Amino acid sequence: MAPRVWHVGPLMALLSLLDISLSFGGPAVLDSLNFQIDPGERVCLLGRNGTGKTTLMRVIAGEMQPDRGDVFRPNGAVYTRLPQEIPSDVTGSVHDVVFSGLRPNADHHEEEWEREVRVEDLIVRLGLTPEPQFAELSGGLKRRALLARALAGQPDLLLLDEPTNHLDLDSILWLEDFLLTEKISLFFVTHDRAFLRKLATRIIELDRGRLSSWSCDYDTYLVRKEDFLLAEEKQQAAFDKKLAQEEVWLRRGVKARRTRDMGRVARLKAMRSERSARREVSGTAKLQLADAGRSGVKVIDAENLTFAYPGGVPLVRDFSTILTRGDKLGLIGPNGAGKTTFIKLLLGELTPTGGTLKLGTQLEVLYFDQMRAQIDGDKTVAENIADGNETVSVNGRSRHVISYLQDFLFAPDRARTPARVLSGGERNRLLLARLFTKPANVLVMDEPTNDLDAETLDLLEELLVEYEGTLIVVSHDRDFLDNVVTSTLVFEGEGRIGEYVGGYSDWLTEKAKLAKAKEEAVAGLAEPGRKTPGSPTPATPKARKLTNKERRELEELPARIEALETEQTELAAKLADPVFYKNETTKFAEVKTRLDVIEMEHAKSFARWEELEALNIANA
Repeated sequence: MAPRVWHVGPLMALLSLLDISLSFGGPAVLDSLNFQIDPGERVCLLGRNGTGKTTLMRVIAGEMQPDRGDVFRPNGAVYTRLPQEIPSDVTGSVHDVVFSGLRPNADHHEEEWEREVRVEDLIVRLGLTPEPQFAELSGGLKRRALLARALAGQPDLLLLDEPTNHLDLDSILWLEDFLLTEKISLFFVTHDRAFLRKLATRIIELDRGRLSSWSCDYDTYLVRKEDFLLAEEKQQAAFDKKLAQEEVWLRRGVKARRTRDMGRVARLKAMRSERSARREVSGTAKLQLADAGRSGVKVIDAENLTFAYPGGVPLVRDFSTILTRGDKLGLIGPNGAGKTTFIKLLLGELTPTGGTLKLGTQLEVLYFDQMRAQIDGDKTVAENIADGNETVSVNGRSRHVISYLQDFLFAPDRARTPARVLSGGERNRLLLARLFTKPANVLVMDEPTNDLDAETLDLLEELLVEYEGTLIVVSHDRDFLDNVVTSTLVFEGEGRIGEYVGGYSDWLTEKAKLAKAKEEAVAGLAEPGRKTPGSPTPATPKARKLTNKERRELEELPARIEALETEQTELAAKLADPVFYKNETTKFAEVKTRLDVIEMEHAKSFARWEELEALNIANA
């Protein structure tokens, strides 16, 4: 019997699903779901990548029919869904695209000028301009245009699938405030935990085809979910123990065909059916970066760096920093500010138009692309990892590609499917699996958190926190930045880039302090150089001059550091050579010890050079 869709009166729930089921040949993606959304609710849907979250959204939006069950919707209700992927059939200017999202005037009575004002307001508030053609926009700007189109129709229920992907921080903050102010009923999927915490009035989770509802905040949900899984594990262990005992009883033989024995056999059969129907919790991804030899202590030394394309305005202006091994650097800035260009500049892929750039020694750079361009959709998941081979080398050890992909939660049958059918989160995990086979001591990641489920995101954070190499990450995920980076570069406009200690929250705190100091200065409470009556004038400490011995030491240190780095490179190459390890086993420990000594000497020499150079500059 075909599923029915009921249109109900305005006093009813905004949406009700009754016993909805849907499968694609395997285990049910949606298994007898019962669910309701009331007007004014903002419901966040959580679940592992590939569990069917997008499928559920399509059923709610009416784009897909369930195998069985009933869908109840109010008469005349408009549901608008903003998908993860950018559709290929959208044409016209930005204005035309946004305007096409308006409801027909017959359904939503407005003056034409009101409709035009609403469209223009959305375009401005999302940082767009009306004239450019949609096809010419970057991926991030296309997402913003589609979001504006979805909002233009003032839907009764707005369905957002990863709405913060490819949006910059200003757009995300605006979207949060807009959705809260407009009191839109919302059903959304997101990986952005700060966005979830601010918006969700209720959390639901899709797990093994079933829905569970959690009427609490996200942090409470995490605690309750952990307790629930532990209780489920204990219950299943007790069930399995009882089943094993009954199987032993049956193997010993039923002594008589009495009613109670036949009843016990029947109960055993029922237990077997229940056990075979059980769907196990998905495993946890195992993320591990391939080891690479250490880079030099100093990774990047930029001084007064400036860059502009021919005939263009400077994207980077007078930027200076020293990036050392182990630093974890976060980049924040609007879309189009030049973050990707800046990364290429820091890595020496672009020549600066002003200033100097020095790269350290032994750099092994690995790049994570936000557009996932390194994945070939026509190849299978396994072929994308091993290029048609059956094995892949990870940390010098050969592993079967299917076994390796299982670490990233790809079942064997999923590993043999074309990559183009993967969900956004699965594509992200595939790219991580591909990259993590390659050794690196400098890791560059452009929006690595897009589409990742909460569990994989937590594991990625732990991996990056413990990573001993250097990390440069572009992200608009505020929690991710707070948890991972040690310093933050913020694109502040006109080519200026500010550097702040800590993550996103630390930058906000510092920004607030600077704003307050500026206000006080304007008000005359803390004018620069103004002396409070009666207060003594602080003495300016004068930097001491270098002694002749220190000057000679400063002149000799660069050659000393270079010699140490050269020997470091040679010894590291020896240790990485299997022939040396095989033929010179007795010398292996000696070389390793010498390498450790050199690294310590190099660190001390570099620190001493920085100290003397600072004194030299202060007296210049």
